[in-house]
Amino acid sequence: MENLIEDWKKRKEEVHASNKKTVQKISKLNEKKMNQLAEGIHDAVFEKIDCLDCANCCKSIPPILNDTDIKRVAKYLGLKVSKFEEEYIRTDEDYDRIMKKSPCTFLGIDNKCDIYEVRPKACREYPHTNNYEFIKNTKLHVINAEYCPGVFHILSELKKVI
Repeated sequence: MENLIEDWKKRKEEVHASNKKTVQKISKLNEKKMNQLAEGIHDAVFEKIDCLDCANCCKSIPPILNDTDIKRVAKYLGLKVSKFEEEYIRTDEDYDRIMKKSPCTFLGIDNKCDIYEVRPKACREYPHTNNYEFIKNTKLHVINAEYCPGVFHILSELKKVI
């Protein structure tokens, strides 16, 4: 079987419009059933994809940090919150607090996260396709399919069954 990450790289632009249509259909379906279906597909896709082979999310999408994230990471790094914010955080055009740099400062050359144990909530929940919350994030899935081979393949599998 072809490598799923390579397949994603080749096909992600060509299916963007089709992903939008799929997500529009999905958002009209029964939430509970759709979340259950997506959960199973998520698990099957991520059995075949190792995030450490890609880490494109960490290379491309600065995560949003909430107050709890900032306090937790600052403590882990042995920094005062104000120093952590000054050194690592910026406010974007939507007034969200995000990491200043992309790729993430905490992404190692081996694609492992240096602060994995205390990573922000947005990182822990990415790509937002599991935990029975798939429907809640449908608009995000179209965008994330551009960055994450897992989301791309989850949407591809959903197209086959809906």
